[in-house]
Amino acid sequence: MTKDKFTVDKNEIKQNIYDAVNGAWIKQATIPGDHSSVGGFMDLVDGIDKTLMHDSAALADGSLPAKTPELKEYTKFYKMAEDYARRDADGATPLLPVIDRINNLANYQALNDQLPDWILSGLPTPFSLGIDPDMKNAKLNALFAESPSLFMPDKTYYEDGNPAYAQLMPIFTDMNVKLLEMIGYNHAEAVETVEKAKAFDKLIVPNVKSAEESADYSKMYNPQTTDELASSTTALNLKAAINQLVGEVPNTVIVTEPKYFEHLEELLTPQNFDLMKAWMIVKTVSGYSSLLSEEFRQVGGIYSRALSGKKEATNPTKAAYYLASGTFDQVVGDYYGHKYFGEKAKADVHHMVENMIAVYKNRLENNDWLSPETKQMAVKKLTSLGIQVGYPDEVDPLYSKFHVDEKLSLLNNARNFGKIATQDSFAKWNQPVERERWEMSASTVNAYYHPFKNIIVFPAAILQAPFYSLEQSSSENYGGVGAVIAHEISHAFDNNGSLFDEFGNLNNWWTKADHEHFQKLADQMIAEFNGIPFAGSKVNGKLTVSENIADAGGLSCAEAAAKNEDDVDLAAFFINWSRIWRMKATPEYQQLLLSIDVHAPAPLRASVQVKNLDDFYTTFDVTEQDEMYLAPEKRVKIW
Repeated sequence: MTKDKFTVDKNEIKQNIYDAVNGAWIKQATIPGDHSSVGGFMDLVDGIDKTLMHDSAALADGSLPAKTPELKEYTKFYKMAEDYARRDADGATPLLPVIDRINNLANYQALNDQLPDWILSGLPTPFSLGIDPDMKNAKLNALFAESPSLFMPDKTYYEDGNPAYAQLMPIFTDMNVKLLEMIGYNHAEAVETVEKAKAFDKLIVPNVKSAEESADYSKMYNPQTTDELASSTTALNLKAAINQLVGEVPNTVIVTEPKYFEHLEELLTPQNFDLMKAWMIVKTVSGYSSLLSEEFRQVGGIYSRALSGKKEATNPTKAAYYLASGTFDQVVGDYYGHKYFGEKAKADVHHMVENMIAVYKNRLENNDWLSPETKQMAVKKLTSLGIQVGYPDEVDPLYSKFHVDEKLSLLNNARNFGKIATQDSFAKWNQPVERERWEMSASTVNAYYHPFKNIIVFPAAILQAPFYSLEQSSSENYGGVGAVIAHEISHAFDNNGSLFDEFGNLNNWWTKADHEHFQKLADQMIAEFNGIPFAGSKVNGKLTVSENIADAGGLSCAEAAAKNEDDVDLAAFFINWSRIWRMKATPEYQQLLLSIDVHAPAPLRASVQVKNLDDFYTTFDVTEQDEMYLAPEKRVKIW
């Protein structure tokens, strides 16, 4: 790791710490044509991509041996993904039987007759079924029913006067018309089909949740009997399909969006059948375009590039790697973790997590607004927290079922793998939750808290500079990965996580007075961020509240841990906190994130949260005359 070459003027920190730390970097940073952003997280992604693309090429040419059966299958699939000559020669041919299957549907009964296999085959349906821990009995997996995704990123895009819709929908339309022409539709047929699909999409919009509404996890839990769910539509026999998918009729299905299912009968009318078929075709063609020829891949990415502001498509080699590694993500992650992270680092970071939990425990025990009863339960939840660091001890057995058939197309192999994965998931219904099972690849630059399992996960990929390095001081490491660790711990006690107990059950363990006080503090956090101007728009404080609470708790507890070290340097702590949020993004990507992302914009994560910590003011001599000053009574302190 090399030290950051950009010097920081500590006087400028008083005006804006993010600009002071990152301003010089932002001025010289350029966003590559195939990127929507550059900076802290993205730079790590690029580095890992470079490493694993090199190794994937070496696996493909035989200069690097594939030491496990799963890695051998990954290598076969990667070679197939990279064989653009074959993909181009095949053209649309692999997709045509799938499109014929949709076109051959004469009515809802024809769909009914094959509905279970339709779902297993990954074909679009006007509802979604999946398996996750039961939110009130988190030891067992339950069946969930959800609405389908929209064409636009969020229902707010469809609101009158939203300029994004007027800008993006024509791009979406043109792209899909072109894709349909590429599979053999004439222009008029293609236009008609896309317009019908858009009409069906618009019928879905009024009854689904926005990103802000979906951010409240507790409102996902709406249990119904299978009969109640099945009664939401006479067009499709949901009960029979569910029976075949999970092996019996469940007593309960968790409905995440009850309003949608209340109106499903109005959606699935005979008059709307052709609209639904068109919607299925558009979803299928665009969804599978990346698995076909290079032309299909290029055209099929036009809309997503417009959403993110990318100027050009990912190059073919990288796209092949993304496709293959995304399919075999745990296999590639396990390889990365063992080769580039190792057991020693895994143990070191695990110890660091345990230290942060100890700091957090101390903070909870000395909390001045929680009652003894709630405090006891909070500590109990904290000490029950599961920890996953680096990479799993073994690869998920699912991947041993993935066998590449080199006689089949790339698309057909991918569809076969998808079917195997979906079958595997439904087989887990009513089975014990595998709490130790990893859901994120070790090569993913991210971390998360799972409220239904009460676990925190830190993949190997994020555990590098500027987040963590032996070459950094302890204060820098605490301002980086320490704050990230404590952020994920804080999610156990944010506005969502706080509703779940130590087992991951949706269970109120708060006294009424404590919860009311917490809600007041959460409202203060909403107010602190709500309406801040950014990228020509404004921050939604309600959408981002859970992540902002986690940032605040993470930063505060990481600071406490840094202060326990002999070499404490709070200036270095705060500066590295700001450095990890370094980001330069396209305007389009910034707008997209403002609409749907539960995180505040990166520059604000860096510059707003520090204002809540008293030590920030003494460290940099920040006074009322400085822009970074926030009056003591306005500083939000939760954890």
